[in-house]
This record gives sequence, C-alpha cells and structure tokens, in this order.
Amino acid sequence: MSDVKSARPLSPHLTIYKFRPTMAMSIMHRITGGALYVGTLFFVWWLVAAASGPDAYETAANFFGSIIGELILFGYSWALLHHAFGGIRHLTWDTGHGLQKETSTRMAQMTLVASLVATIVLWLIIVIFT
Repeated sequence: MSDVKSARPLSPHLTIYKFRPTMAMSIMHRITGGALYVGTLFFVWWLVAAASGPDAYETAANFFGSIIGELILFGYSWALLHHAFGGIRHLTWDTGHGLQKETSTRMAQMTLVASLVATIVLWLIIVIFT
C-alpha cells in the first residue's frame, strides 16, 4: 500500500451536525420500529394463548393485567402510535410538502406530542370503559 492519502472527502460525523428534533424523531422512529417487533411477539403470545384454551389464556391475561404487563402494553401502544405518526410525516415529505427547515422541525415536534396525547387518550378510554 502506498502512504499517499486519498483525496476523497471525509464523511461528516456527529461532531459536525447540530442535533435537531428531526434527528431525534428519526432515531425514535427506528427505536419504535424495533420495539414493535418485540411487542408483536407479546401480541402473538396472547393470540396463541387465546386459541390454546382457558388455562393458557388465563396465564396470558394475568401477565397483561399485572403492572409489568400494563407497562408493556402502554409502551407498545405508544410505540405503535409514534411510529404511525412518524410514517405520516414521512408520507407528507414524500409528496414534497413540509421540507422547509422550520416546517420539518415543527412536524417532528408534533409527532412526539401527537403520539403522547393519542396514547394518553387511548388509555383513558380503555380505563373508563373497562
């Protein structure tokens, strides 16, 4: 190998970029996507338990009725809603709208707010009607 350095430009890295809400929501979109995989395994467990009979279903129902189970369900519902709102944001960008810096930042902030509000409203409805 030669000792001559390449004239290629260096790729930008995190010390160059300023952390922005759009970056945070991009990271959260990836994290919630991964969390949805795990949450879906719990959903499949519940479905299989329901199909397996009363004893299996009672075990799953007891788990999801516990504090840990309810926290998992709450997190799963937030991840699902956050991922959905992030997908709507990306679909909007795909149409060529909302690409301005201020607009994309506002959309990123609204993704977080909308997912939190929708999750709380969903769980209030669940608590009130069960």
